[in-house]
Amino acid sequence: MIKSKITIFEIKKYLKQKGFTISKKKTSSSTENNLAVISRTLLSGLIIILFFFTTPIIVNFAKQKTLLSKDFENNSKNNLKKLLQNKDPKLDEDLNNKFLFEDILAFDETSTDTVRLSASTIEELFKSTNYNLDDVRKNKLVKPVSLTLLPHEIKKIENTKKRKELFIQIILPLVIKENSNIRLDRKKLFSVLNKSKNTKEEKNWLKLKFKQYGVMNNDLSTLKIRMDEVPVSLAIAQAAKETGWGTSRFAQEGNALFGQWTWSGDGIKPASAEDNTTHKVMRFKVLQASVKAYQRNLNTHSSYKEFRSARAELRDQGKELDSMILSEYLDRYAETGKEYVLILQKIIKQNKLIDFDDAKLLPSSINLENLI
Repeated sequence: MIKSKITIFEIKKYLKQKGFTISKKKTSSSTENNLAVISRTLLSGLIIILFFFTTPIIVNFAKQKTLLSKDFENNSKNNLKKLLQNKDPKLDEDLNNKFLFEDILAFDETSTDTVRLSASTIEELFKSTNYNLDDVRKNKLVKPVSLTLLPHEIKKIENTKKRKELFIQIILPLVIKENSNIRLDRKKLFSVLNKSKNTKEEKNWLKLKFKQYGVMNNDLSTLKIRMDEVPVSLAIAQAAKETGWGTSRFAQEGNALFGQWTWSGDGIKPASAEDNTTHKVMRFKVLQASVKAYQRNLNTHSSYKEFRSARAELRDQGKELDSMILSEYLDRYAETGKEYVLILQKIIKQNKLIDFDDAKLLPSSINLENLI
Protein backbone atom coordinates (compact mmCIF):
# COMPACT_ATOMS: atom_id res chain seq x y z
CA MET A 1 0.00 0.00 0.00
CA ILE A 2 1.43 3.33 -1.10
CA LYS A 3 0.97 6.32 1.26
CA SER A 4 0.76 9.73 -0.36
CA LYS A 5 2.43 12.76 1.29
CA ILE A 6 0.03 15.59 2.22
CA THR A 7 1.50 19.04 2.10
CA ILE A 8 0.79 21.90 4.50
CA PHE A 9 -0.66 23.87 1.63
CA GLU A 10 -3.26 21.17 1.02
CA ILE A 11 -4.18 21.10 4.72
CA LYS A 12 -4.64 24.87 4.77
CA LYS A 13 -6.82 24.62 1.60
CA TYR A 14 -9.01 21.86 3.09
CA LEU A 15 -9.54 23.77 6.36
CA LYS A 16 -10.38 26.92 4.46
CA GLN A 17 -13.07 25.04 2.49
CA LYS A 18 -14.57 23.90 5.79
CA GLY A 19 -14.76 27.51 7.05
CA PHE A 20 -11.63 27.69 9.25
CA THR A 21 -9.23 30.64 9.06
CA ILE A 22 -5.62 30.05 9.80
CA SER A 23 -3.32 32.97 10.71
CA LYS A 24 0.29 33.21 11.96
CA LYS A 25 0.60 33.80 15.77
CA LYS A 26 2.21 37.13 16.64
CA THR A 27 4.97 37.04 19.33
CA SER A 28 6.12 40.67 19.36
CA SER A 29 4.08 41.55 22.48
CA SER A 30 5.63 38.70 24.43
CA THR A 31 9.10 39.72 23.37
CA GLU A 32 8.52 43.29 24.49
CA ASN A 33 7.27 42.10 27.87
CA ASN A 34 10.37 39.97 28.33
CA LEU A 35 12.66 42.88 27.47
CA ALA A 36 10.83 45.13 29.95
CA VAL A 37 11.30 42.57 32.74
CA ILE A 38 14.98 42.18 31.95
CA SER A 39 15.47 45.98 31.89
CA ARG A 40 13.78 46.42 35.26
CA THR A 41 15.86 43.63 36.75
CA LEU A 42 19.11 45.15 35.48
CA LEU A 43 18.14 48.63 36.70
CA SER A 44 17.23 47.32 40.16
CA GLY A 45 20.51 45.44 40.36
CA LEU A 46 22.46 48.54 39.33
CA ILE A 47 20.69 50.65 41.99
CA ILE A 48 21.48 48.06 44.68
CA ILE A 49 25.14 47.93 43.63
CA LEU A 50 25.45 51.73 43.63
CA PHE A 51 23.77 51.93 47.05
CA PHE A 52 26.24 49.55 48.70
CA PHE A 53 29.17 51.21 46.89
CA THR A 54 28.35 54.82 47.76
CA THR A 55 26.97 54.40 51.31
CA PRO A 56 30.41 53.91 52.97
CA ILE A 57 31.77 56.96 51.11
CA ILE A 58 28.88 59.15 52.24
CA VAL A 59 29.14 57.94 55.85
CA ASN A 60 32.89 58.49 55.91
CA PHE A 61 32.54 61.98 54.44
CA ALA A 62 29.94 62.86 57.07
CA LYS A 63 32.25 61.67 59.84
CA GLN A 64 35.14 63.71 58.48
CA LYS A 65 33.01 66.83 58.36
CA THR A 66 31.85 66.24 61.93
CA LEU A 67 35.12 65.28 63.57
CA LEU A 68 38.44 67.03 63.52
CA SER A 69 40.11 63.68 64.06
CA LYS A 70 39.79 60.58 66.16
CA ASP A 71 41.44 62.31 69.11
CA PHE A 72 40.51 66.00 68.76
CA GLU A 73 36.94 67.19 68.26
CA ASN A 74 36.68 70.70 66.90
CA ASN A 75 33.66 71.97 68.79
CA SER A 76 35.52 75.03 70.07
CA LYS A 77 35.22 77.05 66.87
CA ASN A 78 31.50 77.62 67.34
CA ASN A 79 31.49 77.59 71.13
CA LEU A 80 34.36 79.94 72.01
CA LYS A 81 32.37 83.13 71.53
CA LYS A 82 29.48 81.72 73.57
CA LEU A 83 31.86 80.61 76.32
CA LEU A 84 33.41 84.08 76.50
CA GLN A 85 30.03 85.80 76.63
CA ASN A 86 28.74 83.48 79.33
CA LYS A 87 31.97 83.66 81.34
CA ASP A 88 32.06 79.88 81.58
CA PRO A 89 34.06 79.12 84.76
CA LYS A 90 35.42 75.92 83.21
CA LEU A 91 37.09 77.82 80.38
CA ASP A 92 40.82 78.38 80.97
CA GLU A 93 40.43 77.06 84.51
CA ASP A 94 42.49 73.92 85.09
CA LEU A 95 46.26 73.86 84.69
CA ASN A 96 48.74 71.04 84.34
CA ASN A 97 52.03 72.71 85.29
CA LYS A 98 54.17 69.57 84.96
CA PHE A 99 55.54 70.49 81.53
CA LEU A 100 54.95 74.26 81.45
CA PHE A 101 58.58 75.39 81.26
CA GLU A 102 60.15 72.16 79.99
CA ASP A 103 60.83 73.49 76.47
CA ILE A 104 62.01 76.86 77.82
CA LEU A 105 64.48 75.28 80.23
CA ALA A 106 65.73 73.02 77.43
CA PHE A 107 66.23 76.08 75.22
CA ASP A 108 68.07 77.87 78.03
CA GLU A 109 70.34 74.89 78.64
CA THR A 110 71.39 74.69 75.00
CA SER A 111 72.19 78.41 74.85
CA THR A 112 75.92 78.19 75.56
CA ASP A 113 77.14 80.93 73.24
CA THR A 114 76.78 83.80 75.69
CA VAL A 115 78.97 86.88 75.37
CA ARG A 116 78.53 89.99 77.49
CA LEU A 117 79.26 93.02 75.38
CA SER A 118 79.98 96.41 76.86
CA ALA A 119 77.45 99.19 76.50
CA SER A 120 79.74 101.11 74.14
CA THR A 121 80.24 98.04 71.94
CA ILE A 122 76.48 97.47 71.75
CA GLU A 123 75.92 101.11 70.81
CA GLU A 124 78.48 100.80 68.00
CA LEU A 125 76.83 97.58 66.85
CA PHE A 126 73.45 99.29 66.65
CA LYS A 127 74.96 102.24 64.75
CA SER A 128 76.73 99.98 62.24
CA THR A 129 73.46 98.18 61.50
CA ASN A 130 71.46 101.43 61.34
CA TYR A 131 69.26 100.24 64.20
CA ASN A 132 67.69 103.16 66.05
CA LEU A 133 64.30 103.71 67.63
CA ASP A 134 63.37 106.73 65.51
CA ASP A 135 63.55 104.59 62.36
CA VAL A 136 61.57 101.83 64.05
CA ARG A 137 58.81 104.26 64.98
CA LYS A 138 58.70 105.47 61.40
CA ASN A 139 59.20 102.27 59.36
CA LYS A 140 57.96 99.67 61.92
CA LEU A 141 60.89 97.38 61.14
CA VAL A 142 63.35 96.08 63.74
CA LYS A 143 66.81 94.69 63.02
CA PRO A 144 67.11 91.07 64.28
CA VAL A 145 69.94 91.86 66.70
CA SER A 146 69.63 89.29 69.49
CA LEU A 147 71.80 89.90 72.54
CA THR A 148 72.15 87.23 75.20
CA LEU A 149 73.20 89.38 78.17
CA LEU A 150 72.67 92.92 79.40
CA PRO A 151 75.77 95.13 79.61
CA HIS A 152 77.06 95.83 83.10
CA GLU A 153 77.70 99.44 82.15
CA ILE A 154 74.04 100.20 81.53
CA LYS A 155 73.61 101.23 85.14
CA LYS A 156 76.50 103.67 84.75
CA ILE A 157 74.86 105.58 81.92
CA GLU A 158 73.88 108.84 83.61
CA ASN A 159 71.73 110.15 80.78
CA THR A 160 68.30 108.67 81.57
CA LYS A 161 66.99 108.95 78.01
CA LYS A 162 70.08 107.30 76.59
CA ARG A 163 69.89 104.46 79.14
CA LYS A 164 66.21 103.84 78.41
CA GLU A 165 66.74 103.83 74.65
CA LEU A 166 69.57 101.31 74.93
CA PHE A 167 67.44 99.06 77.12
CA ILE A 168 64.51 99.24 74.70
CA GLN A 169 66.78 98.49 71.74
CA ILE A 170 68.04 95.35 73.48
CA ILE A 171 64.65 94.06 74.64
CA LEU A 172 62.53 95.00 71.61
CA PRO A 173 63.83 92.31 69.17
CA LEU A 174 63.53 89.64 71.87
CA VAL A 175 59.87 90.43 72.59
CA ILE A 176 58.93 90.69 68.91
CA LYS A 177 60.66 87.37 68.21
CA GLU A 178 58.59 85.57 70.84
CA ASN A 179 55.40 87.17 69.59
CA SER A 180 56.32 86.04 66.09
CA ASN A 181 56.82 82.48 67.33
CA ILE A 182 53.43 82.53 69.04
CA ARG A 183 51.82 84.07 65.94
CA LEU A 184 53.19 81.24 63.80
CA ASP A 185 51.91 78.67 66.30
CA ARG A 186 48.51 80.36 66.43
CA LYS A 187 48.30 80.43 62.64
CA LYS A 188 49.12 76.72 62.54
CA LEU A 189 46.55 75.99 65.25
CA PHE A 190 43.72 77.55 63.24
CA SER A 191 44.94 75.78 60.11
CA VAL A 192 44.78 72.45 61.95
CA LEU A 193 41.31 73.20 63.33
CA ASN A 194 39.97 74.08 59.89
CA LYS A 195 40.91 70.67 58.49
CA SER A 196 38.41 67.82 58.46
CA LYS A 197 41.12 65.29 59.30
CA ASN A 198 44.55 65.72 60.84
CA THR A 199 47.80 63.98 60.06
CA LYS A 200 49.78 62.12 62.71
CA GLU A 201 52.29 64.97 62.74
CA GLU A 202 49.54 67.53 63.39
CA LYS A 203 48.08 65.44 66.21
CA ASN A 204 51.50 65.17 67.85
CA TRP A 205 51.98 68.94 67.47
CA LEU A 206 48.65 69.57 69.21
CA LYS A 207 49.58 67.21 72.05
CA LEU A 208 52.86 69.13 72.49
CA LYS A 209 51.05 72.47 72.66
CA PHE A 210 48.56 71.10 75.17
CA LYS A 211 51.56 70.20 77.37
CA GLN A 212 53.37 73.52 76.90
CA TYR A 213 50.28 75.53 77.80
CA GLY A 214 49.16 73.21 80.60
CA VAL A 215 45.82 72.47 78.92
CA MET A 216 43.74 69.73 80.52
CA ASN A 217 41.53 67.26 78.63
CA ASN A 218 42.67 68.45 75.19
CA ASP A 219 40.44 71.53 75.54
CA LEU A 220 40.88 73.44 72.28
CA SER A 221 38.98 76.52 73.50
CA THR A 222 41.41 76.92 76.39
CA LEU A 223 44.39 76.43 74.07
CA LYS A 224 43.10 79.21 71.79
CA ILE A 225 42.86 81.61 74.72
CA ARG A 226 46.28 80.78 76.15
CA MET A 227 48.23 80.63 72.89
CA ASP A 228 48.36 84.34 72.10
CA GLU A 229 50.71 87.32 72.09
CA VAL A 230 51.53 89.91 74.71
CA PRO A 231 51.59 93.50 73.39
CA VAL A 232 55.17 94.66 72.87
CA SER A 233 54.59 97.90 74.77
CA LEU A 234 53.27 96.02 77.79
CA ALA A 235 56.19 93.56 77.85
CA ILE A 236 58.78 96.35 77.62
CA ALA A 237 57.04 98.35 80.34
CA GLN A 238 57.04 95.36 82.69
CA ALA A 239 60.69 94.59 81.94
CA ALA A 240 61.57 98.24 82.61
CA LYS A 241 59.65 98.26 85.89
CA GLU A 242 60.97 94.93 87.14
CA THR A 243 64.64 95.64 86.31
CA GLY A 244 64.89 99.40 86.78
CA TRP A 245 65.63 99.71 83.05
CA GLY A 246 68.14 96.87 83.19
CA THR A 247 70.05 97.91 86.31
CA SER A 248 68.71 95.44 88.92
CA ARG A 249 70.76 92.65 90.46
CA PHE A 250 68.32 90.05 89.14
CA ALA A 251 68.71 91.33 85.58
CA GLN A 252 72.48 91.62 85.77
CA GLU A 253 73.19 88.33 87.54
CA GLY A 254 70.42 86.13 86.21
CA ASN A 255 68.96 87.72 83.06
CA ALA A 256 65.70 87.96 85.00
CA LEU A 257 63.81 90.64 83.11
CA PHE A 258 60.39 90.10 84.69
CA GLY A 259 61.08 89.05 88.29
CA GLN A 260 59.35 85.68 88.06
CA TRP A 261 59.35 83.60 91.20
CA THR A 262 60.33 79.98 91.54
CA TRP A 263 60.07 77.52 94.43
CA SER A 264 62.39 74.93 92.94
CA GLY A 265 65.56 74.80 90.92
CA ASP A 266 68.15 77.49 90.41
CA GLY A 267 67.22 81.02 91.37
CA ILE A 268 68.35 84.22 93.05
CA LYS A 269 67.20 84.90 96.59
CA PRO A 270 66.01 88.49 97.15
CA ALA A 271 68.31 90.40 99.49
CA SER A 272 65.34 91.73 101.47
CA ALA A 273 63.71 88.32 101.80
CA GLU A 274 63.20 86.86 105.27
CA ASP A 275 65.13 83.77 106.33
CA ASN A 276 62.08 81.52 106.12
CA THR A 277 61.25 82.70 102.56
CA THR A 278 61.23 79.75 100.16
CA HIS A 279 60.77 81.55 96.83
CA LYS A 280 63.56 82.82 94.60
CA VAL A 281 63.69 84.84 91.40
CA MET A 282 64.13 82.66 88.32
CA ARG A 283 67.59 82.74 86.77
CA PHE A 284 68.31 82.32 83.05
CA LYS A 285 71.44 81.92 80.94
CA VAL A 286 70.14 84.16 78.18
CA LEU A 287 67.66 87.02 77.92
CA GLN A 288 65.53 85.25 75.32
CA ALA A 289 64.68 82.48 77.78
CA SER A 290 63.47 85.08 80.26
CA VAL A 291 61.09 86.55 77.66
CA LYS A 292 59.82 83.07 76.79
CA ALA A 293 59.14 82.27 80.45
CA TYR A 294 57.41 85.62 80.99
CA GLN A 295 54.97 85.08 78.13
CA ARG A 296 54.30 81.50 79.20
CA ASN A 297 53.61 82.76 82.71
CA LEU A 298 51.04 85.35 81.55
CA ASN A 299 49.49 82.79 79.21
CA THR A 300 48.97 80.05 81.80
CA HIS A 301 48.99 81.21 85.43
CA SER A 302 45.61 81.44 87.15
CA SER A 303 46.39 84.96 88.40
CA TYR A 304 46.19 86.25 84.83
CA LYS A 305 43.03 84.48 83.71
CA GLU A 306 41.15 87.80 83.46
CA PHE A 307 44.01 89.22 81.38
CA ARG A 308 43.65 86.34 78.91
CA SER A 309 39.86 86.65 78.86
CA ALA A 310 40.07 90.39 78.07
CA ARG A 311 42.60 89.65 75.33
CA ALA A 312 40.32 87.00 73.83
CA GLU A 313 37.41 89.45 73.82
CA LEU A 314 39.51 91.99 71.92
CA ARG A 315 40.33 89.28 69.39
CA ASP A 316 36.67 88.31 69.12
CA GLN A 317 35.72 91.94 68.44
CA GLY A 318 38.38 92.21 65.73
CA LYS A 319 40.34 94.83 67.69
CA GLU A 320 44.08 95.23 68.17
CA LEU A 321 45.59 94.13 71.48
CA ASP A 322 45.60 97.30 73.59
CA SER A 323 48.26 97.39 76.31
CA MET A 324 46.44 100.15 78.20
CA ILE A 325 43.34 97.98 78.46
CA LEU A 326 45.14 94.73 79.17
CA SER A 327 47.42 96.25 81.82
CA GLU A 328 44.30 96.78 83.97
CA TYR A 329 44.22 93.01 84.53
CA LEU A 330 47.82 92.72 85.80
CA ASP A 331 47.18 94.08 89.28
CA ARG A 332 48.05 90.65 90.70
CA TYR A 333 51.52 90.68 89.11
CA ALA A 334 52.90 92.68 92.05
CA GLU A 335 51.95 93.15 95.69
CA THR A 336 51.21 96.83 95.05
CA GLY A 337 48.18 95.88 92.93
CA LYS A 338 46.47 98.82 91.20
CA GLU A 339 49.45 101.06 91.92
CA TYR A 340 51.57 98.67 89.85
CA VAL A 341 49.09 99.00 86.95
CA LEU A 342 49.28 102.79 87.08
CA ILE A 343 53.08 102.67 86.97
CA LEU A 344 53.00 100.40 83.90
CA GLN A 345 50.58 102.72 82.12
CA LYS A 346 52.77 105.71 82.97
CA ILE A 347 55.85 103.99 81.55
CA ILE A 348 53.97 103.12 78.36
CA LYS A 349 52.72 106.69 77.84
CA GLN A 350 55.89 108.59 78.80
CA ASN A 351 58.10 106.46 76.56
CA LYS A 352 55.60 106.15 73.70
CA LEU A 353 55.97 102.38 73.77
CA ILE A 354 52.73 101.82 71.84
CA ASP A 355 54.69 102.92 68.75
CA PHE A 356 56.36 99.51 68.84
CA ASP A 357 53.21 97.37 69.06
CA ASP A 358 52.91 96.96 65.30
CA ALA A 359 56.65 96.73 64.61
CA LYS A 360 57.94 93.65 62.80
CA LEU A 361 61.27 91.89 63.04
CA LEU A 362 63.24 91.88 59.82
CA PRO A 363 63.41 88.22 58.72
CA SER A 364 66.49 86.29 59.67
CA SER A 365 64.93 83.05 58.42
CA ILE A 366 62.31 81.98 55.88
CA ASN A 367 59.82 81.26 58.71
CA LEU A 368 59.50 84.97 59.48
CA GLU A 369 59.27 86.34 55.94
CA ASN A 370 55.49 86.09 55.79
CA LEU A 371 55.16 88.17 58.96
CA ILE A 372 56.56 91.31 57.33
